[in-house]
Amino acid sequence: MDTVSLAKRRYTTKAYDAARKIPQATIDALLEQLRHSPSSVNSQPWHFIVADSAEGKARLAKSTVDGYAYNTPKILDASHVIVFCTRTEMTEAHLDTVLDQEAADGRFRDEQARAGQNQSRRHYVNLHRFDQKDLQHWMEKQTYLALGTALLGAAAHGLDATPIEGFDSKIMDAELGLREQGYTSVVVLSLGYRSEADFNAGLNKSRLPAAKVFTFL
Repeated sequence: MDTVSLAKRRYTTKAYDAARKIPQATIDALLEQLRHSPSSVNSQPWHFIVADSAEGKARLAKSTVDGYAYNTPKILDASHVIVFCTRTEMTEAHLDTVLDQEAADGRFRDEQARAGQNQSRRHYVNLHRFDQKDLQHWMEKQTYLALGTALLGAAAHGLDATPIEGFDSKIMDAELGLREQGYTSVVVLSLGYRSEADFNAGLNKSRLPAAKVFTFL
């Protein structure tokens, strides 16, 4: 797979063809790729809400009504929309769940290896919780790694996509009851197929030249 071509081809879609739906097999593959996103010390501090029905997308679009109305059609007309959520706290229950899953998946040779992984992960969690005091920000950074995985995955499947930060997270959280579940919405990703009205599809992609963004030592 030519990942450079994928990166050059993908762009932020501004308008969707509401009549086109992503095949179920394609969305299933993309979600499985999303589930396997990397995160620091395999912390996986995320949850993903997926909407593909008109009713579901309308609920998500409520978060764009005040001040972000320009993003409403990108949610309503997309085939699928994913809300990327981050934990509001790194709980003991979550840490135990991740450790148990690693054990079930055969990650540890013995009990000593399991204990070492547990200690290492908790070290970094506590580093951000107590020393750097940026645990929420650290967890959100892991969620953005998942967003990057999904964007490249969407391009690989021939899908158009729009990462959306222009929404009211308080409205989104209230609509989905996220904070009661220990999560908060961070970013939204619309997926589908662009419409002929998408002006951005015909514009040249622009990035700073390599000489300005790379330093070689």
